[in-house]
Amino acid sequence: MRRTLPLLALATLFASAPIFAQQTVPATQPATTQPKEGSVNDRRQDQQDRIANGVQSGQLTAGETKNLESREANVNREIKDDRQANGGKLTTQERQQVNRQQNNMSKSIYADKHNANTAHYGNNEVGQRRENQQDRIAQGIKSGQMTAGEAARTENREQGINQQVHADRQANGGKLTGQEKRQVNREQNGASRQIYRQKHNNKVAPK
Repeated sequence: MRRTLPLLALATLFASAPIFAQQTVPATQPATTQPKEGSVNDRRQDQQDRIANGVQSGQLTAGETKNLESREANVNREIKDDRQANGGKLTTQERQQVNRQQNNMSKSIYADKHNANTAHYGNNEVGQRRENQQDRIAQGIKSGQMTAGEAARTENREQGINQQVHADRQANGGKLTGQEKRQVNREQNGASRQIYRQKHNNKVAPK
């Protein structure tokens, strides 16, 4: 008889344990959050920073940057139009749409920065100027002095110069003739002035 009481007490304790656990650890549902107004702006800045880093490191070519910034400019225009139509704010549906677009942009930035395409400048005057101008563009993107649209147009021009240099070198055994160097120099001067103007005009990247 002396052993039955402890056994009954143990049985009662184990039987009540699940009930106690259920009472003290309430079930929780996965949180469902909607993208907030501030998060849209924060993500835009973050993605511009990632693009700027890719430009400066050479992970992004001028052509890749042009394509990315063209898409960013389109998203920015859509956000601006939607906010103007809704008293300065985005509706829940609009924020969800922008969030999907920014997710796609994020994937594209990652893919372009990690593919086999990289910027190659070479240890020569033409290459050094190309690298210097890419660094200036990267700084303008990161600081917000250049909008996505301005960066896209500038990189379109840089891509054109790069393609011309590549074609000229292929036609001349890997080198540029004196005339070709002078032509490239004039085009780089024009691109340099464009970068300066866009970094010092009254247009800045939206926050």
